[in-house]
Amino acid sequence: MRTPAIQPGIYLIIDPSMNEDVLFNKLEVIVKENISAIQVWDHFQDEQSVEGFLLKICQIARPFDIPVLINNQWKYLTKMPLHGVHFDEAPENYEDIRKMINRAFITGLTCNNHLSQIRWASENNFDYISFCSLFPSATANSCELVNFETVQQAKTVFKGSVFLAGGIIPGNMPLLEELDYDGIAIVSGIMGSENPAEAIRNYIQQLKK
Repeated sequence: MRTPAIQPGIYLIIDPSMNEDVLFNKLEVIVKENISAIQVWDHFQDEQSVEGFLLKICQIARPFDIPVLINNQWKYLTKMPLHGVHFDEAPENYEDIRKMINRAFITGLTCNNHLSQIRWASENNFDYISFCSLFPSATANSCELVNFETVQQAKTVFKGSVFLAGGIIPGNMPLLEELDYDGIAIVSGIMGSENPAEAIRNYIQQLKK
């Protein structure tokens, strides 16, 4: 299975606890826009068919060559056509995980204010890191606020892509202009919008400034 690379831009995070019909309908609109990747948050419901859900996401994204990643639950990469995994924390057994997946896959890690996390991602050749949280956010309430100085130092340590997440809206994106980053990760700002395609375009317009 070919693994598409993550491009700069808008990185979409979807919440599987959302009504599936609404989610899939919105996603079919979203994939026609310029999306870097789709990450499925590991927020599944007890009665949910996880494999069926993941397969549907992959089917929607495939024609547009958009990589689909799973949050933390890397074992799904051994049996599903997923392209990668995003870890909230650096896994202690990462070498074992690589061997068990036994194929090329995209890797990402959530980082905060600790440079040790960024160094770990660099030493393990991760494809990208995502800083959380840049601003207060209901969907990133478990993240501490990231100092802009930490983000500025990241590119000196880490050679992969740098994404920013947490409370980012088009209105506060001008505050990020001083930072060297490749894209932004968005949850409710897109999926919670009545017009997700327009929401994406608003974010992209700010990215291009």
